Amino acid sequence: MTDLNIQVEDLIEKKANDFEISKVFKTHLKAYLNSIDTQFDENGGKEFFVQHTKKIDRFLITLYKYMLRKYFGSYLPMGSSIPITLIALGSYGREQLCLYSDIDLMVLFEDIPGYNLKPMIQEFITFAWDCGLKLGSRVHELLDVSSCVQEDITIKTSILESRMIYGSKHLWYGYQSVLKQIRRTNQKAFVLEKLEEHKQRLLKYPLKMEPNIKDGYGGMREANMLFWIANILYGVDDVKSLSGQLFSDEEYKRYRMGLEFIFQARSILHTISKKKLDQVNFDVMPELSLKMGFSNTPRLTKERQCVSKLFNALHAIHFFTTVMVEKLTRKMHLEPHRLSALKKSRFSKNLYVIDNTLYTSFNNRPKELKAFLNELLSLPECIEKFDRAYIYYASKTQLPKKQTHEHKTLIKQLLFQPTLYPIIKLLYNSSLFQAIIPTTKKIINQPQFDGYHQQPVDIHSINTLKFVEDIQDLFVRNIYDNLTLHQQSMAKLAALFHDVGKGRQTDHHISGEKLFKNMARAYGFSKQETSLIARLIRYHNLMSKVATNEDIYSQKVILAFTANMKTKLALDMLYVVTYADISAVGKHIYNSATATLLKELYLQSLPAFDNEELLNESARRVAKINSIKKLPAYKELSAIMKKKISYIASNQIFLQLKASDILDLAIRAKTVEDYTYKIINDETLTIRIIRAIPLNLGYLLGKLEFLNIVNMRIFKLFDEKKCFEVIFSEKLDEGDLLFIEEIIQNSFDMTKNTRHIIPQIKKSEIEIDCNHTQQLASMKVKTKDQKGLLAYIAKVFDDFNIEIESAKIYTSRGKARDLFLIEKNGNFCANADEIVDLICNHTPNNH
Repeated sequence: MTDLNIQVEDLIEKKANDFEISKVFKTHLKAYLNSIDTQFDENGGKEFFVQHTKKIDRFLITLYKYMLRKYFGSYLPMGSSIPITLIALGSYGREQLCLYSDIDLMVLFEDIPGYNLKPMIQEFITFAWDCGLKLGSRVHELLDVSSCVQEDITIKTSILESRMIYGSKHLWYGYQSVLKQIRRTNQKAFVLEKLEEHKQRLLKYPLKMEPNIKDGYGGMREANMLFWIANILYGVDDVKSLSGQLFSDEEYKRYRMGLEFIFQARSILHTISKKKLDQVNFDVMPELSLKMGFSNTPRLTKERQCVSKLFNALHAIHFFTTVMVEKLTRKMHLEPHRLSALKKSRFSKNLYVIDNTLYTSFNNRPKELKAFLNELLSLPECIEKFDRAYIYYASKTQLPKKQTHEHKTLIKQLLFQPTLYPIIKLLYNSSLFQAIIPTTKKIINQPQFDGYHQQPVDIHSINTLKFVEDIQDLFVRNIYDNLTLHQQSMAKLAALFHDVGKGRQTDHHISGEKLFKNMARAYGFSKQETSLIARLIRYHNLMSKVATNEDIYSQKVILAFTANMKTKLALDMLYVVTYADISAVGKHIYNSATATLLKELYLQSLPAFDNEELLNESARRVAKINSIKKLPAYKELSAIMKKKISYIASNQIFLQLKASDILDLAIRAKTVEDYTYKIINDETLTIRIIRAIPLNLGYLLGKLEFLNIVNMRIFKLFDEKKCFEVIFSEKLDEGDLLFIEEIIQNSFDMTKNTRHIIPQIKKSEIEIDCNHTQQLASMKVKTKDQKGLLAYIAKVFDDFNIEIESAKIYTSRGKARDLFLIEKNGNFCANADEIVDLICNHTPNNH
């Protein structure tokens, strides 16, 4: 900074203008920021924040002194004599300023006529911006501070962290007196508003695989909130000063270690991105983990180690701050009438139940594990939540060095409780989960970099259990309700432990099955319980995989799937676990399209447990025709029409549709001379076309390639008539439906062409089976999700006069998994190599 001062003084003597001087400041600031990256070898975290804050202080002081020289010239008074004080606010005030964060500055002044300060202050702020400092500035007279705080809670929050940088100490002392009064005013309203603000922030930024370490769960805002409330209620300038009064030194140490790690991570995020970045996204994880000192090991990558430690730090911060904030503010919640209600709701000594929440005192003495487990087993089933004091009390449970047979018996009883999720969530929040159930140690804070799961393994597993206890899909709910209470408990345990094998080098399905069997043996599970739950863990994503990737109307596929289940009970439980597993990934992952596929697979699988012959296509066709014949509307048809229905060419129509739907379709097809269509635009867009004349399918799908197709079904009827049904993932605005109608009508002009998006497909991503069934061949395409994929393949098939019987379109984790069933008319299998070459012709690296 000495060099900068010398340069500025030299420029002032040469009477340089503001632009020349600002260039010097900007050059020094840029050089400083560019040098930051090397400084993390020596320090990081809070120490770096303090150093960076002091550096910015010196920049601002030098800028301010220059402005004083400009305005006062040779008659410059002492800095403390001018009624201006520069005050750092927010993260800058608490010396936690990150590289590219806004610099929150208050210019406090007294408007004394002899000084005429307002023009100088305004020019100082503008000049600071010109020099490259990103100021978030406030300008206030001392008398205005109290009134502006009343207008906006954000201002009050910011000034709680005030720190004097430079200027009039007399003005600063006056400001401190105002601050004391502000802290005493409307304390309860301030605290309650901050708590609600914090609650909404956590709902917006929950703990995810790409966590926001400033505003999210366990982030810096949580630590700030603890300080704000402690400052308001206790008047402390540092949370640490409450050690011994509110918490122990050991508790504070664990919290500070977590916070220090987050400080360091945020500083490095800013240096990597060269901008303000608070979310640890997948793109920065490799460089972040490297700069934080992690390296690959034979078992774990540096990214996995870094993110696991990051989650651990966020948990430590969240636990400490939420517990201590509750300690500080509990009296504010316990108004006289609520305190009276709490006393009346006493369940047992030091335990109170109100609104399905269990409360206790922060002074409740911790118990040994056996007594604590017995206490949990004695609680009423209505308990849905545990308050922070109980979580804190639970976290202090005295754990044995080794679990006894009695401990394990109690733990098993706990696992078979009718309402399990609240108990597991309590154990997790109090850091007892892995201690009481050691099998889960490896999944604690275990990241998932698959681009699909949004949360680490432990949280996803517990949320899967939550969705079993709160099933929203009515069909799945009915299956679950028909299980006995004991069977429901086994389904819940399969959901809780389904990913317990993750974090190991072997396939997590196999290792999970083995781990659970070992655990079950230790905790006294029966052979039947162990075998069934272990099988569900082994095959926990099989149902989803088959439903979305395979031809679920194929006898071969169904028999292979049900062979792994062995019993209908296992299928029922797997359906429940699959629903919960998908739902726990995130909002809208379990959607109507997924629900339909899973339900259809379930229904197609049921006959296998009664009679495998019922899965035979011919038998199923005959059974469906017999069902159609029993319908009243069928009996009114002419003899010729009845014969036409029995001669419908497509077997798939009898496998996929209900009897009533087949009959309705046949009746509508009877009068079609050229084509008819129906557009359904309810939850999603569906187009149904019955045609007697050729349909330009490649053109139709090409014109609709701006929409995502989730399913396509094609059924050959009678009299050369065909039915096409295309289902999309989204609903359109009503005004767009006329455009869709025009596309459909133009699709019956076989001369029309459209410019297709050429997808990139490798030959290794295409799998052809010419013996899929007696009547059908199949083509599977597993490639990168791309617009126009289906339209392009349909265009190639059109060119070869190939009949698509049906198509299953599914996309997950950025990958398309499409299955085409193709009529064996001699055109497909005979030309398979040429068709694949044409589909992949425009793709590099085809082999």
